[in-house]
Amino acid sequence: MRYFLISLGCPKNTVDAESMGQLLNDAGYRAADSPQEAELLIVNTCGFIESARAESIGLLQELAQDKRPGQRLVAAGCLAQRAGKSLTDHVSGLDGILGTRRWMDIVKLAEGMRQSRHGALYHIPNEGVIASEPVGVTRAATQGASAYLKIADGCRRPCSFCAIPLIKGPARSRPPEAIIAEARQLVAAGVQEIILIAQDTTDYGHDLNLRAGLASLIDDLLNAVPELPWLRVMYAYPGAITPRLIDTLARHPQVCHYLDLPLQHAHPDVLKRMRRPANMISVSRQIDALRAAMPDIALRTTFIVGFPGETEAEFAELEMFVREVAFDKVGVFTYSHEEGTAAAELPDDVPPEIKNERYERLMALQQGISFSRNQDQVGQSLKVLIEGSGDGLSLGRTYRDAPEVDGLLIIEEELPVGEMFQAQIIGAMEYDLIGELEPGS
Repeated sequence: MRYFLISLGCPKNTVDAESMGQLLNDAGYRAADSPQEAELLIVNTCGFIESARAESIGLLQELAQDKRPGQRLVAAGCLAQRAGKSLTDHVSGLDGILGTRRWMDIVKLAEGMRQSRHGALYHIPNEGVIASEPVGVTRAATQGASAYLKIADGCRRPCSFCAIPLIKGPARSRPPEAIIAEARQLVAAGVQEIILIAQDTTDYGHDLNLRAGLASLIDDLLNAVPELPWLRVMYAYPGAITPRLIDTLARHPQVCHYLDLPLQHAHPDVLKRMRRPANMISVSRQIDALRAAMPDIALRTTFIVGFPGETEAEFAELEMFVREVAFDKVGVFTYSHEEGTAAAELPDDVPPEIKNERYERLMALQQGISFSRNQDQVGQSLKVLIEGSGDGLSLGRTYRDAPEVDGLLIIEEELPVGEMFQAQIIGAMEYDLIGELEPGS
């Protein structure tokens, strides 16, 4: 059989999709370039927030409507885990539902659907954690010369607004030897940048009783592949940035001086309602320590506006914090109730028009800050990884930009995709930089 697999949502979902594809290939299935060419259609869904759920359901409905006789449609991933059998109320024509905690059973489900003619097959075992990974399945997703490498799944943090623990279960770290072996494979295949991902990378190894798990993993990984040009760390948790981790990030030249540190808010009362670390003095000290150890570090964070009970004064304190810290990159989300979370039961819901107004204000504030931070790069010489080339232009990223969520460096010259060059920064925009190739690069 041929299969068509599309993954929605975050890079962690993409890794799961790549792993399902590997299992299908190993079982004799072959990937198709379009739904029309496939007998098996798989949507690896996202169920994190309402807009993501709507996108997943919309795509499933579209595929179900166009499904021809003999085709099988599977909903996999986070929304499938969260909604379960009720997903068929929104999508008629589903043949299979596979929860995200059992992505490794995709072949078993596919074979079951080939034999069954009696409605949808549900494969969502009631397990509290993600099942053990099959031997030999790489937990990485390669995009060009970059690769996302998953080091853990699930989350044990108690955030009141987040449904990830309900979907994924508690944190489960992968063995360090498996991660390092996959890093070797990726580098041998020509990958220039490895991006370590998990729901919370700084919690890596806690369930394995590893001390300084993430720092030790970085040390061991870079000792194994010293030729790797870039190693990037995503999704750090405030309060978990230890002196040991800061030293590790600063000590290795291959580590990108970049950190994604989602803070969600800056007012202690809002953070307490969110069940997040609320000691902003400690957070500020961590940021100061990161910048002291790595003066060129690019810091990214995310904030939620319109959380239940957020007052104008609380939002104003968030604005003041953003001005004072001057993050390089900021993502902003408007709060939405997520069924089953503690925050969904909170009173004092903020009206949608106020949520949107605060979103616009914070984004406008950060736009000016991002422009200023980018202007500081003019005159600097930075390494750039080329990701696209054509029509006399090349698009790439410096260490300051993670794939998909951050900006680009634009060079008026066509350069080989997947290679690194040294560029002089000659211009700046709100989110992107302009550069020119240095002679002899």
